[in-house]
Amino acid sequence: MGRRTSNLEDSDSFRGFSRLEMGQYPSKSILQENITALREETWEAIHREIINYAEEAKVETGRKVRIDATAVETDIHHPTDSTLLADGVRIITRWLAEGKELTPTPGYHYSDHRRVVKKRVLIILNAKKDKVRQDAYRDLLVYAGKVRQYALAAIP
Repeated sequence: MGRRTSNLEDSDSFRGFSRLEMGQYPSKSILQENITALREETWEAIHREIINYAEEAKVETGRKVRIDATAVETDIHHPTDSTLLADGVRIITRWLAEGKELTPTPGYHYSDHRRVVKKRVLIILNAKKDKVRQDAYRDLLVYAGKVRQYALAAIP
């Protein structure tokens, strides 16, 4: 069934819920499969029983809702210096563009370098040679510096 993942296998109620025999260990998806097998009415009945018990034990009134979230693996990029710089360039450029729509129009000037910055980041992430990566990174720093200067000029 998978390798041992937690101390839950010692719990009789967990074993019954997940339909595991002694010596079987939960796989990554078995708990989620069992949770999704429960109907909405069943969850409501479970929550009602918990609230009734908590009210009787004078632990909880059930008037406030508290929500807990379970972390789920997702496809996010791991931040690197180059992607963080690109995010900064993108956001600052967006702010500069939004500022130009104000009335009266601000007097600062800027150029949109988002496209070239995106290309440099892709080169950095995919380059096989260090020289190519370093040249693209130097170029990225130049464009990030330009955007920084635009932002400093726009602050007043």
